[in-house]
Amino acid sequence: MLKPILLVEDNPNDLELTLIALERSQLANEVIVVRDGAEALDYLHARGAYATREQGNPAVVLLDLKLPKVDGLEVLADIRNSASLKSIPVVMLTSSKEEQDLVRSYELGVNAYVVKPVDFTEFVRAIADLGIFWAVLNEPPPGSQRYIKPQ
Repeated sequence: MLKPILLVEDNPNDLELTLIALERSQLANEVIVVRDGAEALDYLHARGAYATREQGNPAVVLLDLKLPKVDGLEVLADIRNSASLKSIPVVMLTSSKEEQDLVRSYELGVNAYVVKPVDFTEFVRAIADLGIFWAVLNEPPPGSQRYIKPQ
């Protein structure tokens, strides 16, 4: 069974565009959508509403920077400070071109920082390329399985 892609996005328009782009890339991975940083952390730590979810980490986290409750940088810091989560690839997918956001993301260990293109065709291409790279082509570190073992 393929690992899911965790999409953390609060903007309904960006969410819809990202889901369309991932669908067009024809990835077989399930996409789990959460709307804020607190919900993302609950999913990743399998707590709260996600306490009974399937075990295992997502193939990649597509993380918006500006989120309600807990922002993307705090989610990223939590992931990198958690022994069970730190090897998950995290792609910051944001409209922020602010240098401080870019620098801070890399300081915290983001794998890639992608500024959302305004043009729909470019956006679809960028998301498709990201999904294919992180969910299919990227070789995860030893011990972090690409596939979830069936229970």
